[in-house]
Amino acid sequence: MSTLQTPVRAGDRPGNGAVTATRSEVRAIVHRSRGSTHGPITRLVSPGDLGELLKPFVFLDFFATRPTLGFPNFGMHPHSGIATLTFLMEGDVSYEDSTGKRGVLPAGGVEWMRAGNGVWHTGAPIGDSPKTGFQLWVALPASEENAPAESLYLAPSETPKAGPARVLLGRYGEAQSAIPAPADMNYLAVHLSDGERWRYTPPAGHTVAWLAVGTGRLEAGGAIGAGEIAVFEESSQAIDIVAQGETSFVLGSAVKHPHDLVTGYYSVHTSRQALAQGEAEIRRIGARLRHEGRLS
Repeated sequence: MSTLQTPVRAGDRPGNGAVTATRSEVRAIVHRSRGSTHGPITRLVSPGDLGELLKPFVFLDFFATRPTLGFPNFGMHPHSGIATLTFLMEGDVSYEDSTGKRGVLPAGGVEWMRAGNGVWHTGAPIGDSPKTGFQLWVALPASEENAPAESLYLAPSETPKAGPARVLLGRYGEAQSAIPAPADMNYLAVHLSDGERWRYTPPAGHTVAWLAVGTGRLEAGGAIGAGEIAVFEESSQAIDIVAQGETSFVLGSAVKHPHDLVTGYYSVHTSRQALAQGEAEIRRIGARLRHEGRLS
């Protein structure tokens, strides 16, 4: 279980609940990136680059629409071998998937899609308001990578909070996500006010850790700004964070995924055999969707 610390103001002094750390205790940043931006999407992690360092976290997109840039139009598209988690910080989008679910994901909502053996899904903006958020891919263990697809959509009120953190996956403090995480991992959405300090102490074995800033700026062994990801050294040390202005970010920690990443175009598996099985199911579902007129 994670250790929960109450955020405090940067001006607080030791002895009244403030978080302090000596230089030797600071968990070092070993890599940082602003990814590659195309229109409203910034790709911060892919399986072929930082995904190898951060597995089971193998893919991360940050999306932020502006008046001159519309919401990305992915259309109906497939996945296998992974689970995707989309967290909307701002704006509403519609969703539809090949398990038969469809509806509206509001600002603050979470879409969890365990693709498993294969699934197709899509999303579209509602209204002209800005849309910002993150989409994460999680590599599934061998026991789940070819399991039946499963989707879950959570309203903002259904994602529990512990201090400044909303628990999207895993458990933090006394708050536990309703999403069945496929492995030992945490994924949090955190909002801090200007000058607030917060310490994240990972559970035992969570040697993989990173954070990505959506809005604002923070200090965590180095300054990290909006649209940037920081990867921390593999250790069990805590991460101390100080907000510089109103700041929102996501943070992930996990036991490292022990398998190689075998990738297809929309898929990540642990073996070529598992990938071939997932891609065959993707083709089968695609043929059905075309027959139903749901694919062009």
